[in-house]
Amino acid sequence: MILLFVLSSTTALRVDPPVRVVGTETPVRLQASNPHGIRRVTAWIEQDGQQHQVFEKAEPATRFFFFGRNEPAREITFSVGTKDAPSVKDGKARLIIETTANDFRGATDRVVSDVEINTRPPVLTADGHQHYINQGGSELVTFTVSGYWTEAGVRVGKHTFRSFPVPGKDESSGERFSLFAFPWDTPADIVPVVYARNPSGAETTARFWFKLFPKKFRSRELPLNDAFLQKVVNELDPGGSGDLLSRYLKINGEMRRQNNETLAGLRHKTEQKVLWSGPFVQLSNSKVESLFADTRSYMYNGRKVDEQTHLGFDLSVVKNVPVAASNDGRVIYAAPLGIYGNCVVIDHGYGLQSIYGHLNSIGVKPGEFVKKRQEIGRSGETGLAGGDHLHFSMQVDGVQVNPIEWWDDHWIQDRILSKLTPIGGEVSHAHGTYTPKGSPTATARPLGRAR
Repeated sequence: MILLFVLSSTTALRVDPPVRVVGTETPVRLQASNPHGIRRVTAWIEQDGQQHQVFEKAEPATRFFFFGRNEPAREITFSVGTKDAPSVKDGKARLIIETTANDFRGATDRVVSDVEINTRPPVLTADGHQHYINQGGSELVTFTVSGYWTEAGVRVGKHTFRSFPVPGKDESSGERFSLFAFPWDTPADIVPVVYARNPSGAETTARFWFKLFPKKFRSRELPLNDAFLQKVVNELDPGGSGDLLSRYLKINGEMRRQNNETLAGLRHKTEQKVLWSGPFVQLSNSKVESLFADTRSYMYNGRKVDEQTHLGFDLSVVKNVPVAASNDGRVIYAAPLGIYGNCVVIDHGYGLQSIYGHLNSIGVKPGEFVKKRQEIGRSGETGLAGGDHLHFSMQVDGVQVNPIEWWDDHWIQDRILSKLTPIGGEVSHAHGTYTPKGSPTATARPLGRAR
């Protein structure tokens, strides 16, 4: 018995991330390490000398059979809050988490955190601008948020778009903006809203004035032949199994989805300042072969075998022409990407990014800053391309949008910059700063960071 007692162990505990504020249902992630395992976890909220149990989990005890066990560290997740302790009031409190080891001694260990009970939702006020939104297009809204919040932006159906401090405003003012998209496949009756929430489970939404212009996107048939299938399947699925058509359909569907997820994930590599200047430029002297959000029916031997949506513009000139950056920005991707072939992605700041696909060659590297009209590669027919052309697309916080708006200087000034610029001020795009008009000696201030 003495040996069993001596060999018993304690539990190393850590709450990660730390919990500082507790609301209605606040998530907790407890990292617990004990070679003999844990048989009980209990949590309380302590306030004004009273303890209120908010969580308990017990497992069958094996305290006499722990010898030689080496249990891996565990992550235990649960929620705590006023939902399970309704008598707790807003104010200061302590969160106490206690574990019992699953060995002979059954030692108890605890971790204690000072917390603030806060069940009040954030307060939101959206701007009074008129927002005219094209389905598949972009828009910008400003708003003010106060109270306890950790995330704020715009929600459009299943999509959320981040927010950033308004240029020239201190982050503590709560004045923010969100560049967002109304995705091409979002139903026209969806109402975009500004939202703010916190980990305590509280969320607030606010509406703003908008008018949506629904769009009917083009449908077209795309014939497939064996020569084309042979080319793309050998390039994108070398050594694959199955017949030529089934391998192509897997590329056209599954690989397309994976590649688009990769592109969407690049939104996390954005800089939190304006990098671009003026309207974006289309490939010089190019002919538009395909439009944004074309629905393509793929025909093989006279029958429809697949249907996909093409998210971008196909632009053609002649073979192997120089492809220029559509605007100033930083290269965040320059490598092969499945159906897009050799691909370059340029970040223009605040989640706005441009995409260049099917390149024959790439002339830039990730991390490189490029200027508008600077050559970044040469056109080609790599990836899922049936001929030499440039696939050009743009995305807002990971959602691909119709780039035609961003080629229009009037649209940019009216829909984007007029809302970004404080009254009497102007945005310096190249350096991401704000300078008051009429103050040539004023110090330019950074545009700020996102939460």
